[in-house]
Amino acid sequence: MASELEPEVQGLDRSLLECSAEETAGKWLQATDLTREVNQHLAYYVPKIYCRGPNPFPQKEDMLAHQVLLGPMEWYLCGEDPELGFSKLEQTNKPSHLCGRVFKVGEPTYSCRDCAVDPTCVLCMECFLGSIHRDHRYRMTTSGGGGFCDCGDTEAWKEGPYCQKHELNTSEIEEEEDPLVHLSEDVIARTYNIFAIMFRYAVEILTWEKESELPPDLEMVEKSDTYYCMLFNDEVHTYEQVIYTLQKAVNCTQKEAIGFATTVDRDGRRSVRYGDFQYCEQAKSVIVRNTSRQTKPLKVQVMHSSIVAHQNFGLKLLSWLGSIIGYSDGLRRILCQVGLQEGPNGENSSLVDRLMLSDSKLWKGARSVYHQLFMSSLLMDLKYKKLFAVRFAKNYERLQSDYVTDDHDREFSVADLSVQIFTVPSLARMLITEENLMTIIIKTFMDHLRHRDAQGRFQFERYTALQAFKFRRVQSLILDLKYVLISKPTEWSDDLRQKFLEGFDAFLELLKCMQGMDPVTRQVGQHIEMEPEWEAAFTLQMKLTHVISMMQDWCALDEKVLIEAYKKCLAVLTQCHGGFTDGEQPVTLSICGHSVETIRYCVSKEKVSIHLPVSRLLAGLHVLVSKSEVAYKFPELLPLSELSPPMLIEHPLRCLVLCAQVHAGMWRRNGFSLVNQIYYYHNVKCRREMFDKDIVMLQTGVSMMDPNHFLMIMLSRFELHQIFSTPDYGKKISSETTHKDLVQQNNTLIEEMLYLIIMLVGERFSPGVGQVNATDEIKREIIHQLSIKPMAHSELVKSLPEDENKETGMESVIEAVAHFKKPGLTGRGMYELKPECAKEFNLYFYHFSRAEQSKAEEAQRKLKRQNKEDTALPPPVLPPFCPLFASLVNILQSDVMLLIMRTVLQWTVEHNGHVWSESMLQRVLHLIGMALQEEKQHLENVMEEHVVTFTFTQKISKPGEAPNNSPSILAMLETLQNAPYLEVHKDMIRWILKTFNAIKKIRESSSTSPVAETEGTIMEESSRDKDKAERKRKAEIARLRREKIMAQMSEMQRHFIDENKELFQQTLELDASISAVLDNSPVVSDKTLTALGPAQTRVPEQRQFVTCILCQEEQEVKVESRAMVLAAFVQRSTVLSKNRSKFIQDPEKYDPLFMHPDLSCGTHTGSCGHIMHAHCWQRYFDSVQAKEQRRQQRLRLHTSYDVENGEFLCPLCECLSNTVIPLLLPPRNIFNTLHFSDQPNLTQWIRTISQQIKALQVLRKEENTPNTALSRNLENVDELQLPEGFRPDFHPKNPYSESIKEMLTTFGTATYKVGLKVHPNEEDPRVPIMCWGSCAYTIQSIERILSDEDKPLFSPLPCRLDDCLRSLTRFAAAHWTVASLSVVQGHFCKLFASLVPGDNHGDLPCILDIDMFHLLVGLVLAFPALQCQDFSGISLGTGDLHVFHLVTMAHIIQVLLTSCTEENGMDQENASGEEELAVLALYKTLHQYTGSALKEMHSGWHLLRNVRAGIMPFLRCSALFFHYLNGVPSPPEIQASGTSHFEHLCNYLSLPNNFICLFQENKEIMKLLIESWCHNIEVKRYLEGERDAISYPRESNKLIDLPEDYSSLINQASNFSCPKSGGDKSRAPTLCLVCGTLLCSQSYCCQTELEGEDVGACTAHTYSCGSGVGIFLRVRECQVLFLAGKTKGCFYSPPYLDDYGETDQGLRRGNPLHLCRERFKKIQKLWHQHSITEEIGHAQEANQTLVGIDWQHL
Repeated sequence: MASELEPEVQGLDRSLLECSAEETAGKWLQATDLTREVNQHLAYYVPKIYCRGPNPFPQKEDMLAHQVLLGPMEWYLCGEDPELGFSKLEQTNKPSHLCGRVFKVGEPTYSCRDCAVDPTCVLCMECFLGSIHRDHRYRMTTSGGGGFCDCGDTEAWKEGPYCQKHELNTSEIEEEEDPLVHLSEDVIARTYNIFAIMFRYAVEILTWEKESELPPDLEMVEKSDTYYCMLFNDEVHTYEQVIYTLQKAVNCTQKEAIGFATTVDRDGRRSVRYGDFQYCEQAKSVIVRNTSRQTKPLKVQVMHSSIVAHQNFGLKLLSWLGSIIGYSDGLRRILCQVGLQEGPNGENSSLVDRLMLSDSKLWKGARSVYHQLFMSSLLMDLKYKKLFAVRFAKNYERLQSDYVTDDHDREFSVADLSVQIFTVPSLARMLITEENLMTIIIKTFMDHLRHRDAQGRFQFERYTALQAFKFRRVQSLILDLKYVLISKPTEWSDDLRQKFLEGFDAFLELLKCMQGMDPVTRQVGQHIEMEPEWEAAFTLQMKLTHVISMMQDWCALDEKVLIEAYKKCLAVLTQCHGGFTDGEQPVTLSICGHSVETIRYCVSKEKVSIHLPVSRLLAGLHVLVSKSEVAYKFPELLPLSELSPPMLIEHPLRCLVLCAQVHAGMWRRNGFSLVNQIYYYHNVKCRREMFDKDIVMLQTGVSMMDPNHFLMIMLSRFELHQIFSTPDYGKKISSETTHKDLVQQNNTLIEEMLYLIIMLVGERFSPGVGQVNATDEIKREIIHQLSIKPMAHSELVKSLPEDENKETGMESVIEAVAHFKKPGLTGRGMYELKPECAKEFNLYFYHFSRAEQSKAEEAQRKLKRQNKEDTALPPPVLPPFCPLFASLVNILQSDVMLLIMRTVLQWTVEHNGHVWSESMLQRVLHLIGMALQEEKQHLENVMEEHVVTFTFTQKISKPGEAPNNSPSILAMLETLQNAPYLEVHKDMIRWILKTFNAIKKIRESSSTSPVAETEGTIMEESSRDKDKAERKRKAEIARLRREKIMAQMSEMQRHFIDENKELFQQTLELDASISAVLDNSPVVSDKTLTALGPAQTRVPEQRQFVTCILCQEEQEVKVESRAMVLAAFVQRSTVLSKNRSKFIQDPEKYDPLFMHPDLSCGTHTGSCGHIMHAHCWQRYFDSVQAKEQRRQQRLRLHTSYDVENGEFLCPLCECLSNTVIPLLLPPRNIFNTLHFSDQPNLTQWIRTISQQIKALQVLRKEENTPNTALSRNLENVDELQLPEGFRPDFHPKNPYSESIKEMLTTFGTATYKVGLKVHPNEEDPRVPIMCWGSCAYTIQSIERILSDEDKPLFSPLPCRLDDCLRSLTRFAAAHWTVASLSVVQGHFCKLFASLVPGDNHGDLPCILDIDMFHLLVGLVLAFPALQCQDFSGISLGTGDLHVFHLVTMAHIIQVLLTSCTEENGMDQENASGEEELAVLALYKTLHQYTGSALKEMHSGWHLLRNVRAGIMPFLRCSALFFHYLNGVPSPPEIQASGTSHFEHLCNYLSLPNNFICLFQENKEIMKLLIESWCHNIEVKRYLEGERDAISYPRESNKLIDLPEDYSSLINQASNFSCPKSGGDKSRAPTLCLVCGTLLCSQSYCCQTELEGEDVGACTAHTYSCGSGVGIFLRVRECQVLFLAGKTKGCFYSPPYLDDYGETDQGLRRGNPLHLCRERFKKIQKLWHQHSITEEIGHAQEANQTLVGIDWQHL
């Protein structure tokens, strides 16, 4: 930056640098007209500092502005050096007890659910951690920015308003004192002057609307022709549109355009061109033309540079003011005075008003700056907060209208400050009483909804996107109303009463416009053509739900208010009804001698509406009147006598009938809009103020009228009056063949009507209807939700209604009714219902949906069967009604009700097919049960001398009236008890009869007359016993029959096995041959097993038969047969990496022969273990490719696999694969030909091999020299002494069949292609290296997993792993047969030379930089290429053994050189054992060869321990390698867990137990080798501390440590700003779980180019950190993200759980989250096992939506 600045600074006006702040301030102090003086200074300097070119230089501008412009003001204000002046002010200032920290975007905020007055009261993290609330139930959310911490605000918290930090500042708060007393007079005067001038200047310039001239007092003398083309933000156009337009308009690159767009989005505006007027105007016209097609064009202005300069400085000024007032409360108070002082023009002329009212004209950046200033000044000063609140309320209507038309989001609008003002209880009350705020808000709201129909009801147009957008804006008003009402008043003044009731009137006007909106008429004949608009009305209803509830809560708090509100509501309802004059004629109904007059109205023919907010509000108030007992205290004040029950029940009844008819399928032709309305009507979000209140309204009606009359009106509305008033309806139906659908329809309607009656009598759990309290209501809801099935906490919360504080009240009662079961590794914690609560279960609970009801019924019956009880589900015992509703129970014993019961039972007894249904009968039985329970309750609670008027038992014992003398209800029940077609209901009928007898008994004991009723009971008892016996007998017969069948089946099975013996034998053999466990083979006698060397245990050849999953054909694996292959997936991996920053610059030239011990990037091969014929696989893959080409032409979706990269899904398990491994027999047995008895020792062997290598090198040179001098060549060959028996001209024959050779090449090429990220080339000399490397790396990663989990080395591996390792090792061992012999020999020579230095290999890595296991695998697998030309009788086994010994020794030296443990004094007693001495001796040798650079060690025991620990992983890997290579079974000792197995491993690998012997046996040669290793320059550098080396054993890589509490992650992320766009907060901070880097995901600013494509930060990071695979945690969403490559990704459940054992993806619920270690380990295990890509594949196959996401942009 500096280098760019230098010429700039020199080019600057020297006057700027010379301008002294002190002198300027001095000049100002003398000035008579300060305003003019300051303005001239600004007019001259501002354009010189700001906006000097096309791109802003914020650092330089700020530096100069501070020196030239702000400096003088600070001097002037303090009257001395500001450094001193401000610190003095700070000392005299008392620290505030308010926190007032303004939240950044994404910062964690905390709200206490126990103590917060409402959910908007929040704390910042620091205050929260120091407060008492951290031990309460709290909610954690991330802030959207804006808003501030409420710590210290006593009105926001019921208790604990201060954290520890702010508590200290509260000790000396006396009465509100004036903060100005701490300032001297002249400081006050000067501050006042400068604040007034600067604040006015800033407001003036920011609200200035001319584009090319300045306010007169700021005009410059000479004016340059420099303009900016300024682009403004809007919320209509997308990033893409803006970027594209800019590229065309100001022909910039895409990168620049993205930069512009990002800044515009962040700051609200950005200049996109700088130059003369013409030049900018041209850009403007292009932008406007390009964006005006679909929507309104982007806002662009051409502004003079000086205006932009002044505006930029204006913003700087406002933030400067904000920081200055932080020094002292006095300064803050002065600024507030300046801001709120009325100007000369009267109303709305203060600076604050001017800013607020021009809010929607300002750009985003300016808005946020001045909002911040308001927050830190006006809202932090309690006196001025009130004054500001009044101004805000006065301008409320205009601010809201501006906001509705403005297109910026709510958080950038000044209207958003309402949340800061209206939620303060004292301010809200003051505004209601003084400014009539409630009425203002409601009136403003009504003004925005202007569309009405003829009756004055709201009418909504089609709900288009624009409509929805506008409507969302208008809804924010409802939110404000909610804020005002959220804290309830404790004492009422007359003013408050009056103003609240005024607001209530306005609210009733609003509801009146909603009463009856969106009416529907039943479609008959054809389906409705256009679905009518319904969403807007329901959205409105949902938003108002809480407000309606809160209005009722307010009314409940004061009796006078309640009575007035009740009267007002009733009056409005009466107006709405207009007294039944809708042209409906009266009609008289009569049944059983009762008659009633009602109106002729048919729901199925006329208009009916589901929206009845006025009646529902009245119902709510009526319940409150009952609950608060106003009805009994002041009956004379209430118009209860004026109520007309038929009018009250009319509309709610129509609504419920509508629902019943929809269920009966009568409204099918009205389409989905109606179905949706019915759904929401019952839905938990709306039902509280819709369905529930309709039930209450009907209950109110019934309790005030004759129940017979009510039932008759109800029958008439249900259109069932006809059926029940005609006798013998059932017989008529069965004799006529009526329309079946019609009968079905009527049956459903009867069921629905009975259900409604059950609800009216049974739903008395609202306080005020029944004698219960609020917790009883919640308990009952929970019991019924949990009787369906156990539920997680979040499910339960969703199924319960929330109040305005987002609380359901569940936590307080859940312990009483449920047990909590913790979750396992997956799933979530569940609540299960306590068994003792089951008796409160009501099958006809009114909030069950149809599906829930049947599930609950099934679950409860199942429970009863498990507990061996009878399966009746009788109605539960209910609490008594409140007195106002007490007469409601009489509906159960009314004549019409008894008629209905009798009729249904009669139909059932007659059992004519169509007329009755089981659910109808079940409902009638339930009603009878309810009546009996009710009577029993009455009898048990009866006072002395009172007569129980509820005589249901007597009424059901009487037979029906003449003429047809039907039997009594009781008699019919006794008949039905034995009806064979009612199995299910028998238990219930039996329960009814039993209860009936119990009631009889109670009645008899109270009335002394003896009645001969007992015989009936005895008869009943005996019949019951018979019944039980009968059941028992049947069960026994069924059991015997079952046993007999089972016996027959097993007999048949045995028979089948005998007949098909051979078949079974084969399958058993097959199983044995596939599984690698050879424990049962006869070979393994007691002798020790050895995996390699001449003494290798011989294992007899096992024949292996496998079946192809594609053609189901079985085949033996042979050398000459067709190839069989395993589906496999090869991937690059950094799981074991100790250095992720290594990057291969040019993969085409990179030589991977030696793997560095930091394993920076390996190639891992995995397989799902499914076997196919090579040709079957080829066919399958071709078809996948062909399908892919067709698919690409059809639709451009990704699939979960990428065919171009050779990927496919395994045809059986759909596991992602990208190549196949051929299945082979152990390759060593094929090449291992000659065996002579005497084998050379290590020294001789090394000498022989060196000679052979030398010979080969000479020959290679010969071949490479041009053969001009042929004669000389021949002489050379003679000179060359070929070692004995070595025939370099011999080429062995390849034993494999063509198809196997082809597969060897295929897999080799795939490994090479993926491992090096290059194009496939099977001739490349690096192919064999990559194959060996993949084999070594895969074995190393398996060994790591086993040791991390403390599993023994040969513990039974899953068979897919076992098969994969075996095939991979055998493949790698056989691959040399398809590679060029000379290439493999060349590799061997180089590898060998790294340990045994030859003459002409200069550039080999030093011993510290070679991973020994990779070296071992390479040497062992390349050796046959040399050994096949050696006929001197050295066997392969000997070679293996010597290679292994040599590499092991090199590894020991490696460990000794790098082991750096300190010696502690704990020298063990056995320190002088021979091993310890040997190690010490070896160490001393090293010490000597390294020129004493190695530090001295004296403890042999320590050294030995280090060496053993260091080489253990290597030995374990080698054991696995030789086990799979040579097929020698593992010794059982190693399979046991717990011990360290060192000796057993040495035996298995034919190493001496004291492995230092290796050095002593081969002293001479080892001396030379060790010396050559130690003399390498790199070893010297390492020992002198100039470079690092890996030390052993390597630590296992783990994912990063995550904090216990999730909020510390959120906090960390909220402090993280995007690295590219200068300090801007990142929107989607994402944490890499592998290395802990925070990235700015999913944003344009951090996109980078990768292989020619733009990719997001995470995708780019996966390539540098995980070679294409990444595991991330998206902090704001609390979601784990798996990425693989550019097109693959999925979301995975996070390792953070709340106390209820649930994850919270998206942080929607906000419960505190804590780390679950087990789940984190599971993610880590997926990573260790290289299963991330596979996991993504499965997720994408299972969920197609994941495929459509552009993962590369994350």
